[in-house]
Order: sequence, then structure tokens, then C-alpha cells
Amino acid sequence: MNQENRHRAFEALKIPGFPTFVGTFVLTMMADNVEHVISYWVAFQKFKSPTLGGFAVISHWLPFLLFSVGVGALNDRFDSRRLIQIGGALFMAASLGWGYFFVTDTLTVPYAMALLVLHGFAGVFWLTSSQMLLYDIVGVEKLASAVRLNSTARYFGVLVGPGVGSLIMSTLGPSKGIFLNAALYLPLLIWLINAPIHHRAKRLEQSANRRVRGLSEIWQTILTVRQIPALGVMMLLSGAASFFVGNSYQAQMPGFATDLGNIEPGIAYSMLLAADAAGALFAGITLEAGMRFTRVTPSAAMAFALAWAVALCCFALTRNYPLALVCLFMAGFCELSFSSMNQTIVQMKAPDAIRGKVLGLFGMSSSGLRLFSGVFVGLIGSRIGIHFSLFGATAAFFAATLGLLYLNRSGSRVRA
Repeated sequence: MNQENRHRAFEALKIPGFPTFVGTFVLTMMADNVEHVISYWVAFQKFKSPTLGGFAVISHWLPFLLFSVGVGALNDRFDSRRLIQIGGALFMAASLGWGYFFVTDTLTVPYAMALLVLHGFAGVFWLTSSQMLLYDIVGVEKLASAVRLNSTARYFGVLVGPGVGSLIMSTLGPSKGIFLNAALYLPLLIWLINAPIHHRAKRLEQSANRRVRGLSEIWQTILTVRQIPALGVMMLLSGAASFFVGNSYQAQMPGFATDLGNIEPGIAYSMLLAADAAGALFAGITLEAGMRFTRVTPSAAMAFALAWAVALCCFALTRNYPLALVCLFMAGFCELSFSSMNQTIVQMKAPDAIRGKVLGLFGMSSSGLRLFSGVFVGLIGSRIGIHFSLFGATAAFFAATLGLLYLNRSGSRVRA
């Protein structure tokens, strides 16, 4: 509570190394999205394969589901900077691979699948290890500020990435554009050579002797998380959000834009995506600037999660375009609010001895389970319509969150 009272706007930016961390994070996230824009466009124009489109989603999220805890365990023993460099090098290799096949015009479906898998593994190494490095740079005192700024940076990269990708592809073409994209990973790789790690030594004192045990790490980490109620609730909350909704509704935005009617679909589509991202950016800036609606607690995170579900339910049912923009803006605001609270609580409650595995389990929950959200909004949407499928998915998440809120409050009364 005292920490909340001493809040200063953008205080994490005063920590040596953190501004550069955020800058390279934005650049890498942007490059990630630029690669998607260029590679997806070329591959799907060449093959016209819905199967390849489905595989792109699976290859992106399945590595998070299977390997996040393992990569987290590696962070408990080895330097997170080197693991992030592995991820950055894999990102670069994927971009260079796409460029080679574009130039030689030898791209085949198996090669495309291999590059998509390589990109998925790069994401696990980079994102999971980045959360560890975030803690090693800022420590506990300014962790909430750092997580909010990092989440805001992530949304900014997602917001500008597709636009930058389209601009690069239209001006340079796919082949030159994808090679330029590979160069965008270089600042991250170079900075990490001597990036500051102020709080790493203390953490490694407790974790350096831990061994990586493969798949059994997942179960052992779950057993540990069960003993820390706040951690367990936040894991389940992030898992429910990913499992039922995730970001699958964004893939259905062209359909939503068309159904809103009497508006140019391309413009409507872009503005809908921009409204969601703008809401998240507004949340990150205002919250970090000092506008406080509540303290960072599991109950507050779940309250914002419920509001996110309500906003998406309203978006799913409306046929009014201005109202749809408002709903998505509110959805973006609430999503960043609850997800940044969620991650802050996980970071602060995770024991140093197994911090990497706990953050890996959180990554598996918050990212890996997005693999299944496409079933609710995508496949079911093809049968009953994307509006009703999104409404049903968010309603299921709303009910699950209410259950978690009840369990959290019941557990708090018992502990009291």
C-alpha cells in the first residue's frame, strides 16, 4: 500500500537499462508483426491454403503451450540475456529464410511450415526470457510500473507493426522488405551483450542448483503454485482469458467490419483494430501517469477482466459502428489493465528459487492456451456466426471469472 502511495509517473524509466529494454522490446514486437504481414501475404497468395493459415496459428501458440515452463527453467540456471539472444537469432533466421525463398522463388508448403515453427520457438525464447530480464533489471520496488510500461510497449508494437509491414512491403517489396525486417532484430542482440542485470545475482543464489527435468517441471511448478493462492488465481484467470477468448476475435475483424455495414470494409477493419489497441495504450499511459482506480490485487484484476468480457459481449452484439469502436476501446483499456495487474502479481509472488518456471507456467497459461480460443470464436463461428460465437466465448469467460472471484474471496476469508 505504501508503494502505491509513493507512486511516481513513469518511475521505472529512471532505472538504468530499462528504457533501452522497452525500446528493444517495441522494436522486436514490431518486427515480429512485420514478418507476419509480409510472410503471410506472400505464402497465402502463393498457395491459397486454408490449411497453411490454420497451421500458422498452431505453430505460433503450440510452442508456448509445450515449452514455456522448460524455457523458464533454463532461465533459473542460465543468463536470461543469452536465452533472449537465442530467440532473437531465431527470429532473424526465420526472416532471412523467408527472404531466401522469396528471392529464389522456391518456397513450398513444407518450407513455409518449417519457418513458421522456427518463428514460434523464437517467440517462446524471447518472450518468456524477457519477463525474467525485466525482473533482473528493475527488481521488486518498481516492478508494477515496469510491467505496465512493458505491456503498453507490447501493444504499441502490435499497433504499429502491421502498418509498418504494409508500408515496407508496398515500398520495397516482399523480398527486400523481409531482409530489412531481419535487421530490426540487431539492436536487441547487440544491447543484450552487456545489458544491466542489477538483481540477478540474488535470484540465482537460490536457483542455480536447480535442474531442468523436462515435462515433469510443469507438474512440479503447478504443485508449488497451488500453495500460493494469489499465484494460482492469476494463472487460472490468464488461462481462462486465453482459452475462451485470447486474441482470436482480432482475426475475425474483417467479418465484423463487413457486418457493420455501409462502410468501406478496409477502413472499418483498420479502425476497429486501432480502437482496441488505442484503448490499451490509453490505459497504459493513464495508469502509469498516476490515475488510480484501485490497488493491484487479484480482486481488482478480476474486476477489470469482467469489464473486458462485458465490453466484448457488447461489441459482439452491436450493429452500430460508432458503438463498436467505443466497445473495443473499452475492451482494450480493460484488457491491458487486468493483464498488467495479473503479470505484476505473478512477478511479485513468484519465489526467486523457481521464478523462471513460474513465469514459464504463466506464459503457457496466458499465451499457449490461445491455441484453443480459435475453436470458440473461429470454428464455432463458422456454424453459428462470429457474433454469437464471440458472445458465447466471452460469456463463458465471464462465468469462469465470477467463479474465480468467489473462490478468491472465500479463500481470503478462510485465511483471515
